[in-house]
Amino acid sequence: MEAKPYFEIKDLHAETEGNPILKGVNLAMNQGETHALMGPNGSGKSTLANVIMGHPAYEVTAGEILFEGQNLLELEPEERAQAGVFLAFQYPVAIPGVSVAKFLKSAHDATHGEKKLKPAEFLKQLRENIKYLEVDDSFINRYLNDGFSGGEKKRMEILQMLTLQPRFAVMDETDSGLDIDALKVVSKGVNKLTGPDFGLLVITHYERILRYIHPDHLHILIDGQVAHSGGPELVKKLEESGYDWVREEFGQEVLAH
Repeated sequence: MEAKPYFEIKDLHAETEGNPILKGVNLAMNQGETHALMGPNGSGKSTLANVIMGHPAYEVTAGEILFEGQNLLELEPEERAQAGVFLAFQYPVAIPGVSVAKFLKSAHDATHGEKKLKPAEFLKQLRENIKYLEVDDSFINRYLNDGFSGGEKKRMEILQMLTLQPRFAVMDETDSGLDIDALKVVSKGVNKLTGPDFGLLVITHYERILRYIHPDHLHILIDGQVAHSGGPELVKKLEESGYDWVREEFGQEVLAH
């Protein structure tokens, strides 16, 4: 019997304010794999990330999102997090009055149940992760994303990933706005998580992050549908030729049907 995918999106349609954005997305990943999703502006990449995590602004009108055989669309966002799904935001929000340490401890407790760490053990692990991400130790006591630079906000997203240890993560253009040094640090944090028990979907508009986070497969989203899928060699082809060839091939395929 053929093994079922670890994570699978089947004929997903979604809209916001009556405007259809996702128009039949299909994508499958095996456990332990890293996949990249690219596409031009307005193709639906961030919408897909938000729908996976259950953002209320988007209405799913058809399809399924299966994680280990369970349809995530039947779960509330916090239940998806408890199931081991994580979303690293493109634009993280600030929460004044809540420290990084307090937020992460609360999030860890909420997603780990009986496996949650004692405060001293949690703090030790948190300091190790902060050091690994080359962030000053004072980061712990700052309010969450309040007054953070763009690079600090993105490091904070990766710090959350290292702390929560999700089994499947989506990165929604986490690389946008990062200089090369910050990009290398963020990638180092992500690569620390990769392994046989972890799945990663990297949504990006730029090829450069894929020089540091190496995908097993690459998918190209055009007008709300996966228009082309392939191996990591597609990264170089996109860098050299852009998306016009994908649009042309996809358009011909649509016309043929």
